[in-house]
Amino acid sequence: MKSIDLKEKYELVDGYWHPHQIGIVDNMQVLLAKLKGEFVWHSHDNEDELFQIVKGTLYMQFRDRTEIVKQGEIIIVPKGVEHSPMTKDDEEVHVMLFEKLSTLHTGNVQDEKTQTNYPKI
Repeated sequence: MKSIDLKEKYELVDGYWHPHQIGIVDNMQVLLAKLKGEFVWHSHDNEDELFQIVKGTLYMQFRDRTEIVKQGEIIIVPKGVEHSPMTKDDEEVHVMLFEKLSTLHTGNVQDEKTQTNYPKI
């Protein structure tokens, strides 16, 4: 058991939309990611996702609206809800994700941004 320096860990995250695992809590993983631009429309049939914004502003698109999530805020996307996170104005956004170990990166969608391996940092 050691404390985790998030700033130090974010320096190890390479690329955008590629989560890196910093820990496991029971059957949940804690992931860090850097985001820039627009992601893939997708949903997760059996898992909720929690996004905590560590730096920047995230725009969480849903089919009927867009939620603006600012630094220091969280948003929980319920299972089965189609969503697409995005950033604006070329901003790099840092997020911490909490999700089940079984959660697939892009849910039921395969895309060039889909990741199947989350490096442990």
